[in-house]
Amino acid sequence: MKAIWRGTVVAESDDTVVVEGNHYFPAAAVKAEYLLPSNTKTMCSWKGQASYHTLFVDGDANPDAVWFYPDPKDAAAEIKGRLAFWKGVQVVE
Repeated sequence: MKAIWRGTVVAESDDTVVVEGNHYFPAAAVKAEYLLPSNTKTMCSWKGQASYHTLFVDGDANPDAVWFYPDPKDAAAEIKGRLAFWKGVQVVE
């Protein structure tokens, strides 16, 4: 699977975990040079608290387009150490 934004591959892995239709990539498969920290946090009743990154590619920012669960609840343990994408990021085979 590949995560692509504005024509740039920002993550690539054949080891994704699909939860609620979203592919969670291993952290090592995401190109850190495209990530900027974000202070945004949200809460999911069964996964726990999510944190976010802003994607930054060729001078363009996509705020909070990447999310992850630093300490997921037991029901979502399989996504620990993984990141997912939205907000216009294409995830394709």
